[in-house]
Amino acid sequence: MTVRTATPTEPTLDDPGYQAFWALRLGFGVLPVLFGLDKFAHVLTDDWTRYLAGFLGDLAPGGADTAMHLVGVVEIVAGIAVLVFPRVGAPLVAAWLAGIVVDLLIVGGYGDIALRDVGLLAAALVLTRLSWAYPAGVPRRS
Repeated sequence: MTVRTATPTEPTLDDPGYQAFWALRLGFGVLPVLFGLDKFAHVLTDDWTRYLAGFLGDLAPGGADTAMHLVGVVEIVAGIAVLVFPRVGAPLVAAWLAGIVVDLLIVGGYGDIALRDVGLLAAALVLTRLSWAYPAGVPRRS
């Protein structure tokens, strides 16, 4: 019995897997940055602290508002990491989403958002796997 191995080739945008890699990479790169910035701008919601478990807000030196600003910084860093170093950034985003799911379940009343974030967590894990299958360079056409 012979084992077939893939021959290494440089992927192009014609490859559906490479297309998926870039779609997820751009999504998980840009969106966390936007969500992180909104922790300061409050365009999407006027009160991000309602999504934060009370005891977590109590742990932050400046209270829940400071905690959400720290969350925003982490989200910005995670998004940039996905764009620049997807092999590091994608699992970071996956772990961050897992933490968000746990937080939302502790807060209560946000099960729908927690379930959505489980789906995003699965997609971040797919990006993690794809980041090891494809190079991180700029995509090119064949």
